[in-house]
Amino acid sequence: MVVYLADKLPEKALHELSGIGCTVKNEPGATAADLDKGIGDAMVLIVRSTKVTRECIKNSPNLTVIIRAGAGVNNIDQDAASKYGIFVANCPGQNSIAVAELAMGLILSLDRFIPDNISDFRNGVWNKAGYGKAEGLYGKTLGIIGTGQIGQHVIRRARAFGMPVVAWSRSLTPEKAEQLDAAYADSVGDVASQCDILSVHLALKPDTRGIISGKVLAKLKDGAFFINTARPEVVDEEALYKELKSGRIKAGLDVFSEEPEHKKGDVKSRFQELDNVYITHHIGASTQQAQVAVAMDAVDIVRGYFREGVVRNWLNRCEQTDAPWQLIVRHFDKSGVLANVLAELKNAGINAQEMENVIFDGKETACCTIQLDVKPDDTVVDAINKRHDEVITAVLVAAG
Repeated sequence: MVVYLADKLPEKALHELSGIGCTVKNEPGATAADLDKGIGDAMVLIVRSTKVTRECIKNSPNLTVIIRAGAGVNNIDQDAASKYGIFVANCPGQNSIAVAELAMGLILSLDRFIPDNISDFRNGVWNKAGYGKAEGLYGKTLGIIGTGQIGQHVIRRARAFGMPVVAWSRSLTPEKAEQLDAAYADSVGDVASQCDILSVHLALKPDTRGIISGKVLAKLKDGAFFINTARPEVVDEEALYKELKSGRIKAGLDVFSEEPEHKKGDVKSRFQELDNVYITHHIGASTQQAQVAVAMDAVDIVRGYFREGVVRNWLNRCEQTDAPWQLIVRHFDKSGVLANVLAELKNAGINAQEMENVIFDGKETACCTIQLDVKPDDTVVDAINKRHDEVITAVLVAAG
């Protein structure tokens, strides 16, 4: 199996991939344009931030699995992957601590003007009078939007700084909030109106796009901090820019919509003209610890697919088909049995949408469950049951 690496992974990951019998094409400098030309005979593509477009998928006939070495998969065209029957998987949770640490770093930097201190010193400027006016974080209320693994890690760190926390998440309950040592809020706007610092930790989904709206930002008190280490699309960036330009709030961002695709080079952004925003270079997950953990998780997904044909963390799987009927076939475990069963269904014009075949101890018998789009008539089921040397019994039941 050939594995194409379009981003840099630790050497340990390359060694592990080779150890399980994979041929590794290591192309850490690959761009989306490079991938669009196709990835040759590779069956597995592993990326971090590099975009995987429809062109790449269409021009890579052997590609079967795309693995995002990270959590978010908005850089992968999942619709195209599904159209061409390609698995999309990710590695969630492995970089949560790294992102939480950066979020806290941005908060501290905004409060203590750390980047400006350093910049002035390197330019021969001493400004103790100006930079000695930080308010401090103790007692400041931190608002958390999204209480997944990253959000929970930020909460723990904020509490260690003596900061009360108020939180909202789609799945958060008052009981869960109490377990997290956070106050429960009914809405995003409720969090914004209560906090001194608002930090976002949401995955990008249709219902989270633009969730930090201009109305939400307007609820922040004067002098509040806004932190985004999630995705730029979860924020109304035009409204954020206007708030920052007015000087009413400050922001620490690891993501923004004008972010360059290239890994090193020039960058131009309207945020560069503002003194009250600090932007890091989309490095939230980029610590040695996190990268090793993410890479090894990606390797483990490849290992499972290589050895068992199973893709862990498969994201573009249809959760439930519309098949209203299922045919349960208990049969002898020998070649040609399922082919003959499917031939009977084919001849009747019936589509098998999902199948699962399991083997019993002794490897003499098996049971295959087939999800069907229409109900076969009795003659089809009878024809299958008449194969006495292959089929023990076939039973049709309504799908639950």
